Amino acid sequence: MKILLIGATGTIGQKVQARLAETHEVIPVGHKDGDYQVDLGNKASIQSLFEKVGEIDAVISTTGMAAFAPLNESTNEQFALGWNNKLMGQINLQRVGRAFVKDGGVILLTSGMLANDPIPGSASISAVNGALNSFVKAASLALGDKLRINTVSPVFVKETLEMMGMDSSSGMSATDTAKAYQAALEGSMSGEVIDVRDYV
Repeated sequence: MKILLIGATGTIGQKVQARLAETHEVIPVGHKDGDYQVDLGNKASIQSLFEKVGEIDAVISTTGMAAFAPLNESTNEQFALGWNNKLMGQINLQRVGRAFVKDGGVILLTSGMLANDPIPGSASISAVNGALNSFVKAASLALGDKLRINTVSPVFVKETLEMMGMDSSSGMSATDTAKAYQAALEGSMSGEVIDVRDYV
């Protein structure tokens, strides 16, 4: 499969690329690095990316910006970051990308465990993740048999926790997290939220 991987330079994205590149053609895309670049918060940038790459078999997004902040201190700008980038950016990957993904292809987005297991300070991110989960369920009904769409829901990544100087014992490695993306890509499910903990 020819796969467009958005967020290929990130912690999870690097491991997804390494895993999938063993059996597929992976085109790495980053915000500033990779074979191509894209601004996920800019629909015109997404359109330009797909026009440059052309027809593909799958799109995988392992990225999306959103802000942690105490709810009573959260600003409109912090909420807007998650809405415009992680939520609408990934929704626009489907809206634009469906014209470039071959029939029977796959679109994989990334939400996260905070949709169902929020923590203090996660209100904005939890809302975005929950919206993404609901979006793929509804989008799959509209896409029917033409395309599969799912969202992968990671837990906290060990490498990120360690980088932040936090306890990583409850996290999952990026390498293990990548297994869920492969399962969602190569499986037959659509309209589902893929919990990475089910694929370790």
